[in-house]
Amino acid sequence: MDQTGRKKILIADDEQDLREILKMILSAEGYEVVEAENGLQAAELADESIDMYILDVNMPEETGFEAAKKIRARFQAPLLFLTAYSGEADKVNGFLIGADDYIVKPFSNMEMIMRVRAVFRRAEQGTPPAAAREETAEKKGMIPIGDLLLDTESQSLIKNQAVISLTYTEYRILELMAKHRKKIYSLDNIYQSVWGEDAVGDGAIMVHIKNIRKKMGDNSRNPKYIKTAWGRGYYID
Repeated sequence: MDQTGRKKILIADDEQDLREILKMILSAEGYEVVEAENGLQAAELADESIDMYILDVNMPEETGFEAAKKIRARFQAPLLFLTAYSGEADKVNGFLIGADDYIVKPFSNMEMIMRVRAVFRRAEQGTPPAAAREETAEKKGMIPIGDLLLDTESQSLIKNQAVISLTYTEYRILELMAKHRKKIYSLDNIYQSVWGEDAVGDGAIMVHIKNIRKKMGDNSRNPKYIKTAWGRGYYID
């Protein structure tokens, strides 16, 4: 976020015309835009002031996937991929890295605006203002999940006194199930609760569950924390 309080978005694409279009669209919505010509430059420009990353998948120097891995190792701001492909494998790879959404080319100006707004809305729902975070922490504190603790203030997991960082989407999914023990959530239920819209049917939730389990040290075949109700969904005891 800049000094005036505007949200800052970094867009990375090797096509100058597309960058200019994106900058025009997003600037008109009140966002500050930072441009990168490739994945390498995007990773170099990444810092705490960036509120969202929009990365093209296929770029020279470094791909969007490679840049995202570097960014995700340091920052947890929402991350969207631009791709010319709508295939399942491409999306799964992106979600495994920690992407929050995908936008398939070609896209309309309105689709871009609505998706950016939706991701920011979900991020703000998951990260309340400081005063609200303090109140939440006082009222709810830590949420136990077996021998783990879900920290509602830092939106992270604590295991054996070590802090495990979560993306805001991972946190929202885990918080949803942790606050409603034994309730079985279908993929559609989780998607609607976290995204606030109908599921797109691309396996995004399954990938996020896989990522969360990996961070928890959970075994998907014999899960200790996030249980599987076969054919129905997921739940936490």
